[in-house]
Amino acid sequence: MKRKLAAFESRRLRDVEGSNIFAAKKTEVILMDVKVINKALNNPRQVFSQVAGINVFDSNDGGLQLNVGGRGLNPNRSANFNTRQNGYDISADVLGYPESYYTPPAEALDEIQVIRGAASLQYGTQFGGLLNFKMKSPQKNKKLELISRNTYASFNTFTTFNSLSGTTGKLGYYTFFNYKQGDGFQNNSEYNSRNFFAHLDYAVSKKTKVSAEITKFNYLAHQPGGLTDAQFYQDPYASHRSRNWFHVDWNLWNFKINHQFTENSKIDISAFGLNAYRYTLGYRPSKVANSDYDDAVRDLITGKFRNWGVEAKYLQQYGRKSNTFLIGGKYYQANNTGKQGPGSIGKGPDFNFDQQNVNYFFQSDYLYPNKNIALFSENIIKVGDSWSIVPGIRWEWINTGSEGNYQRIIQDNAGNVIYNKKFDESEHRKRNFFLLGLGVSYKPMKAFEFYSNLSQNYRSVTFSDIRVENNSQVIDPNIKDETGYTGDIGIRGNWKNNISYDVNAFGLWYNNRIDNVFRKREGLFNDVAKVRTNVGAALITGIESLIDFNLNKMILNNEKDWKLNLFLNTALTHSEYVKSEIPGIKGNQVEYVPKINLKSGLNFGYKNLLGSILYTYMSEQFTSATNEPTDKTDNIWGIRGSIPSYQILDASFSYRFNSHLKIETGVNNILDEVYFTRRATGYPGPGIIPSAPRQYYMTMEMKF
Repeated sequence: MKRKLAAFESRRLRDVEGSNIFAAKKTEVILMDVKVINKALNNPRQVFSQVAGINVFDSNDGGLQLNVGGRGLNPNRSANFNTRQNGYDISADVLGYPESYYTPPAEALDEIQVIRGAASLQYGTQFGGLLNFKMKSPQKNKKLELISRNTYASFNTFTTFNSLSGTTGKLGYYTFFNYKQGDGFQNNSEYNSRNFFAHLDYAVSKKTKVSAEITKFNYLAHQPGGLTDAQFYQDPYASHRSRNWFHVDWNLWNFKINHQFTENSKIDISAFGLNAYRYTLGYRPSKVANSDYDDAVRDLITGKFRNWGVEAKYLQQYGRKSNTFLIGGKYYQANNTGKQGPGSIGKGPDFNFDQQNVNYFFQSDYLYPNKNIALFSENIIKVGDSWSIVPGIRWEWINTGSEGNYQRIIQDNAGNVIYNKKFDESEHRKRNFFLLGLGVSYKPMKAFEFYSNLSQNYRSVTFSDIRVENNSQVIDPNIKDETGYTGDIGIRGNWKNNISYDVNAFGLWYNNRIDNVFRKREGLFNDVAKVRTNVGAALITGIESLIDFNLNKMILNNEKDWKLNLFLNTALTHSEYVKSEIPGIKGNQVEYVPKINLKSGLNFGYKNLLGSILYTYMSEQFTSATNEPTDKTDNIWGIRGSIPSYQILDASFSYRFNSHLKIETGVNNILDEVYFTRRATGYPGPGIIPSAPRQYYMTMEMKF
């Protein structure tokens, strides 16, 4: 069976898609069906290989959580992006706790849309911009299509993905169930997960369509803990924690109405909500080298998230040159809770507090009410046949609060409690402000576009910034919101389907940047902790480029049975703290900013055989504003130091026998590089979190 092979694996968003304006913005779209990668385990290096400047934490949980950052933004749970699924929010709390504990499985995705910082005007205030996971749509030409994908991989990993899709009359549906289990590459790192999704849409008329979606995601993971530098370089895959656990239950719903008034005007209304919890349980001392023991109290942090919102957009095209006006609004409210205290002294995943332990160091019980109203508008103004000017504005009203209490306990050098007091707190932070943006686009021909944009950004103080503490991190009570700007200027296009390119320079001004600095903790003898505070103002600039050569057309005369592409994805970034009231910070590099972020790959195929080879190189990056160098002999902390440079080689292959059967296989980290991408201060450490060694996988897909 012959198949048409796509020329490129990514595209850019059109100026207007649906009820959204993307003109003059830095946009990248990952086409998932085209990519030949390890989809079963959501391998982030491969998934985002053609998105410039992306930095990831490689984790040990089968791709259950996606940790993506870029341009100096911490990758931890993708918290600096406005993360959405099919256009609606999926994080714990958009402003109060914007971390994503749920990641849609790659096997269910049609596209991943990435819009950089200028996306703040339509989608939120985050510095990172928008990360939208677009699920597969109902099969239009069948009443029933069944796809079953089963994967076996290294470390006793097994996943099964099964979907049903179809259309009958005016009703369309798409649903899947995904199960994963594995032992992990370390001791004490087994996991299992269940993910269910259902989508229904109904065409009320030619102009009106309604849809509803539900998502259920649940997983339990054993956490092997972190390592000191000395432990990592002695045995990078050792585990010194056997009693640490993590549990997530995520429940999402969405109801959407799309109505087309005329050929040039439409409205979208989307209601969405989340009912979820996450439990973190473990022994996490400030000195990572401290041995665990069975009767040591485990720290338990629970979070319950209840939120809902409504977002509406109206889009109108007008004038002879297809000017486009968009206006919208969003209401969002949350009523979340966070509790921290002594857990059980056992070994298993017992997520109950020890009510009898009144002298445990870190105890708190909080309610986090949160309300947000936003109004936004953008307008594509055509000037002549080639120029577009895109002004935008967003107004935000935010009220984030914390109501509850925390306990402060201090011991003397002999371990006796000399201070034990409970403090009640009730704080509400109300603010309202405008964000402005302006974009410019020049398209003299299909093969070339010049684009430029500048937008304001804002990041509210989160729940974890306010109160959550652990043995290796404390919170500055005077911590403030972050503000700044993001700008891009670049060229992009597709030249005769020979070369797809996007080359741009960017700048990010980050004021009141929140980060960790090392200080001695009050009341504890010879104990150092990371203090989370406003470090200062940072400037991050760089050049990003993605160039994809269609060698099939350039060399092989566009042979229809062949696919041959070579791409180069490069980000060269300079970062610096230009202002700080903390001694020793000014002039330092910003954390999680490698100077060189390089990904290069070869995608090839002949008829039904496809393959890809990916090379990744990341230069050294610091993990805190104080820029501590790595000390390979350190056998105490593990949270101090840089992330050394590393390089990874991955290969994947697929072969389709017929319309019903396909086999996929591959090797990740072919060269068996020993490396890590994270130094955790709390979960899942503290300490160095090693990344996976060489691993193999094989997938069988059956379609009926």
